[in-house]
Amino acid sequence: MDRLRKEQTYSKVLRDIKSVLDPESDWICILSTTAAILHHAFDHYHWTGFYRVVSPDLLIVGPYQGHQACLHIPFGKGVCGKTAELKKTHVVPDVTKFPGYIACSESTKSEIVVPVIDSEGVLRCVLDVDSDYLAAFDDVDARYLEEIARYVGSKYDNTKVYP
Repeated sequence: MDRLRKEQTYSKVLRDIKSVLDPESDWICILSTTAAILHHAFDHYHWTGFYRVVSPDLLIVGPYQGHQACLHIPFGKGVCGKTAELKKTHVVPDVTKFPGYIACSESTKSEIVVPVIDSEGVLRCVLDVDSDYLAAFDDVDARYLEEIARYVGSKYDNTKVYP
């Protein structure tokens, strides 16, 4: 996908996410809807979802779109765990070259993971997108996914989590 078309698609996705989720207050609904909208917007996305912080050093999968995923990821392990540990976006053009990569799917070739932080600066989850293509993600993906993550993070303060 060329750069201009990618930017146009992300702009539409961001508008759609904000439009649909503006009144929403259920955290799982917000994550599920964001994953679904993103996943179906791009042909090169083969797994799109969130790993939620469930303890000071552990992520658990969900919600997501795509094949079966790794269920638990410790902070510092793999791309998701490293993103959680550092609270920093990681764009990985070739997952085989990422130290400590966790292979949840043999078909994954590249990945981008973005931290989702609430308005108090607390990491709530990471947004993870995988592709079957090498170098599928670039600065455009990072910029827009970070903007989407900021929006999702800002929604956390007004959410309800049901038992």
